[in-house]
Amino acid sequence: MCEVRKWLVLGLAAGVLAGTMATAEGQKQKKQVRPRRETNASRQARIQRTIDATYSHRYEVFGGGGYLRWRSGEYTKRNNEVSWAAGGSYYLNPKLAIIGTAQGSFGNAHAIINNQYGVYNPQINEYFFMGGANYRFYRKEKLALSAQGQGGIGWGIFSGGAKGLTGSTIGLWQDGFKPAFSAGLNADYNFYPNLAFRVTPTFIGSTFNNPTGGSAFQSNFGVNAGFVYRFGKQ
Repeated sequence: MCEVRKWLVLGLAAGVLAGTMATAEGQKQKKQVRPRRETNASRQARIQRTIDATYSHRYEVFGGGGYLRWRSGEYTKRNNEVSWAAGGSYYLNPKLAIIGTAQGSFGNAHAIINNQYGVYNPQINEYFFMGGANYRFYRKEKLALSAQGQGGIGWGIFSGGAKGLTGSTIGLWQDGFKPAFSAGLNADYNFYPNLAFRVTPTFIGSTFNNPTGGSAFQSNFGVNAGFVYRFGKQ
């Protein structure tokens, strides 16, 4: 009888041990199960949802700064200027928008070297207020490219740093308001559907008057960079 009880106890202990080991092995295997990889179809669908969310916004606002290479007078060398830039866009559809921008540029002009007044590097300012259209021709999850063209008004202040003289006295353009236009290419890198970083190489054409009289054409190139915030729905 004792022998039977002994074998019963041993069998029960073996059963408990086997069950414990089986449970531990099952938990181990459960932990080792990896989640299924994203299929190509689901990945493409996710990317398309992000693209749709990014480019379905109605409004964009831009703010930043940049650099402008400016010709300050009829017979002067070009000078380097620092700029601030801001703008807004109203999208009619995911590709086409109506835009408005403002820009201010500041620098020191290269006046006529042999002027008798001894003013050779006066500070000058230009402001541009323009409107036009932007066309987005490339749209991806992280990158977008668009081209823009605008027209408006330029305000030139070329006498502010001339020590009481007019800008035209030392060979700079005459102060005033004149027609201006611009063309640029926007490259956007999207951090989120509603937030991007933008770089815009820009051409600005203006028509300030010569110091000797009559309107002249100024051809200027620069680049602006800053952040874009998108909101609203089309």
